[in-house]
Amino acid sequence: MQDTLFDDPTPPPDKPAASASPKAARKTGVQPAPVPPRLAAMAAALPPLLRMGASTWSYPGWEDLVWDGAYDASVLAKNGLGAYAQHPLLRTVCIDRSFWRPLTVSQYALYAAQLPADFRCVVKCPSVVTDAQVRAEDGRGREANPAFLDPLLAQTAFVQPTLEGLGDKLGVLVFQLSPLPWDWLNRPAALFARLAALLTAVRAQLASHPEVIVAVEVRDPQLLVPAFADLLRAAGATFCLGLHGKMPPMEEQLPLLRALWPGPLVCRWNLNRSFGPYGYEDAQQAHAPFSEIRSPDPHTRALLARTIAGITGAGQRAYVTVSNDAEGCAPRSIALLAEAVLAARSA
Repeated sequence: MQDTLFDDPTPPPDKPAASASPKAARKTGVQPAPVPPRLAAMAAALPPLLRMGASTWSYPGWEDLVWDGAYDASVLAKNGLGAYAQHPLLRTVCIDRSFWRPLTVSQYALYAAQLPADFRCVVKCPSVVTDAQVRAEDGRGREANPAFLDPLLAQTAFVQPTLEGLGDKLGVLVFQLSPLPWDWLNRPAALFARLAALLTAVRAQLASHPEVIVAVEVRDPQLLVPAFADLLRAAGATFCLGLHGKMPPMEEQLPLLRALWPGPLVCRWNLNRSFGPYGYEDAQQAHAPFSEIRSPDPHTRALLARTIAGITGAGQRAYVTVSNDAEGCAPRSIALLAEAVLAARSA
């Protein structure tokens, strides 16, 4: 099935021999892959309130799915977003790069310049704001982060540059809280008070941009409690479904999202649970070069499709981003998810 969603029945023209130079050396810029008619028709039938996309875009393995041929990853990182955005199913993207280091207005503006008018971005807040620990190069916590959930830093290093640089291409701001040390997990009231102060400041800064969604993703199941939903509602934010091995399955996260109803859906399908909570490296090795479905997860896909159909059917927006680590190839997962959404809407 995954092949029929992408493969056009018309035979493609002969490709250059494997020893030929990559397209990055043969032409300037990145060109999109031709879109099979069935996939284009399916994209046109999806609810307009739904935006699906990938977690970043610089994967050479998407040759003939998103790109028209072989490109180097560095070329795709710099120039591939415009070609990515021409794919009819890819109406959003998660800018993950901002999590590791704050981006500037000009960096965001370069992304915006590659995007069509109807495209919207999901952007992650820098970890200097959302991680309670300063981490060593191996990822282990080294010391407490004095800037954890600092409202002013969030406004100046994240919200302001995204607004100025992306403009109307900004769709969602995601505050992903890294796994918390016990010191914070044992003091949920203090944590929630600090998070509420940050979200209130961010929402105030977005007063003239009410269309921008503010979402919080967590990596600690202990936080999925009514008090968390209460603070999100009071601050005008929502819960980001984080489908990841560190979190419970999607069905166990949905009650918190229902507590915020009515409201939008923000979901990041990050990692197939079969790889466990620390399985990113294993998933990368199993899925490279990210060109096919290798770890299918039909249960999550079906539940997510029904959730999307219900939320968009009630007039609410849905942003869903998918990682290659979810099933092996984000564009193919998105195509299968789109098919499942259409089936759920007609059921």
